[in-house]
Amino acid sequence: MVKVGLTGGIGAGKSEVSRLLVEHGAVLIDADRIAREVVAPGTPGLAAVVDAFGKEVLAEDGSLDRPKLGSIVFADAEKLAVLNSIVHPLVGVRSRELEEAAAEDSVVVHDVPLLAENGLARLYDLVIVVDASPETQLDRLVRLRGMTEADARARMAAQATRDKRLEIADVVIDNDVPLEALERRVRDVWADLVRRARTTLE
Repeated sequence: MVKVGLTGGIGAGKSEVSRLLVEHGAVLIDADRIAREVVAPGTPGLAAVVDAFGKEVLAEDGSLDRPKLGSIVFADAEKLAVLNSIVHPLVGVRSRELEEAAAEDSVVVHDVPLLAENGLARLYDLVIVVDASPETQLDRLVRLRGMTEADARARMAAQATRDKRLEIADVVIDNDVPLEALERRVRDVWADLVRRARTTLE
């Protein structure tokens, strides 16, 4: 098994890279998806978030109002740290369960948006960083996700710098390129990951 940490700044296109890796055969463990699961209605995680931030972060149906919570924590580093202290341990437990269920020869890709911020590089055999310029990130967030420019800049500012992400990278995938070029690059990276997974069994 090869354990890969996949990260990148918001709007860099990490989700597209993870999708391509899954198409090639990777086992994907998506930290964002798990983070939603651990604060689903009825979970201890949601109860802890409500205790910390109040019932105003709940939608009418009792689920977490993620945009409302996001507007609170991404404008306040201390509140973001509180949220992370609740969610991250729950995500870690579930991620380990999924990893242990994968086959011995798997390429297991952990999609972790805050890998650099939380100093998690040591947990993986190698780290892949999906990189794009800040201008590209901002354009995608505003044009494709419908964020205001101010909200997009706040989300970007709350994350690690581009340089900090690149410092921990074993592999960099440039996503300031057309989709065809991205697909070729991911295909080459996948071939290397498969070779690494095979050598772990020898």
